[in-house]
Amino acid sequence: MIEIRKGQASATLSRQVFGERYRAGFVDPAYAAEKEAIARLEEIAWLAYDEGRKAPLTRPAGAGYADPAYALSVEWLATRQALDQAQLAWADPTTKSRVLLVCGSARNDGSCPGEISKTWRLTEIAQQIVQAAGVQADVLDLSLVTSEYGRNIHPCKGCVSSAMPLCHWPCSCYPNHSLAQAHDWMAEIYERWVAAHAVILLAPTYWYQSPSPLKLMIDRLVCADGGNPDPTTTHGKVVAEAKQIEANGWDYPKHLAGRAFGVVVHGDVAGVEDHRRNLCEWLEWMGLIDAGAIAKLDRYIGYFEPYYNSHEALDKDSAVQEEVRNVARAVVGAVAALRAGQLSQPDKQIKAPRPK
Repeated sequence: MIEIRKGQASATLSRQVFGERYRAGFVDPAYAAEKEAIARLEEIAWLAYDEGRKAPLTRPAGAGYADPAYALSVEWLATRQALDQAQLAWADPTTKSRVLLVCGSARNDGSCPGEISKTWRLTEIAQQIVQAAGVQADVLDLSLVTSEYGRNIHPCKGCVSSAMPLCHWPCSCYPNHSLAQAHDWMAEIYERWVAAHAVILLAPTYWYQSPSPLKLMIDRLVCADGGNPDPTTTHGKVVAEAKQIEANGWDYPKHLAGRAFGVVVHGDVAGVEDHRRNLCEWLEWMGLIDAGAIAKLDRYIGYFEPYYNSHEALDKDSAVQEEVRNVARAVVGAVAALRAGQLSQPDKQIKAPRPK
């Protein structure tokens, strides 16, 4: 007997509270002329919320799914198709090698800080090396969630802890239109990870850990490590079905395994070693292959110096700039070796006694 524990969720909002929260998005006096139109939109949004219309646009899953007649979100199906195409391109030996460079800072000059991040500068240094090697560089700047309208990475809801098959690949938790949880950037980010032959993570250390945008992406990538590629097996989010599937035996597929990686972590006071180690172990857990010791870098820039002149500290630190170039060189070399069959994942064929 599988028990499903209940009792934590908040109560459904009243119509009044919902309206107050909805109208909070229209405080600009410029909206006053459209008060009646906003009221009509509010009523539509209320009905979507009250009726739980998470995915208002659906179609039957079709051939290749366990339950072809089950209706899936057309947005999820489009993302899944994009991932399938990206995986085919990744596996095609004739495609150009591709490195995803992830700038993990939350800071840029288009928002409150008014200045670019040092991480962005390090990303540009790595990008130059990748491109000079004739490899395609795909730069993913996560700071855009702080400065660009409608650019969101919604938080992971932890479906995997109820049952691994409830966590779908790609994530099906979003968009949730009934809760106005739309504009989910992860749909695009999943595709960019799948298309990459290698990934270089570059990140500052915030309070001993990863910045918020980077951590949001990391959490949402949990579906890449053991996620269920067929939501019809759980008929959406039917917890009991997912629990039973895992109880019967689940293989925890690693959807991003076989890609190379490098990591650059920097800070100014403390915590860079643990931060770098956490990122590397996370990537290794997902089945990515490190590009060697030189590709796993943690450094202090302007150690215990003021914040206002931290860019000048980076200007002077030619050694750390060259070390970042070396990370990129190592990753480019690992990609070439992987695609030529000269580098492999040593433990790929070993079956874990406790997969998870």
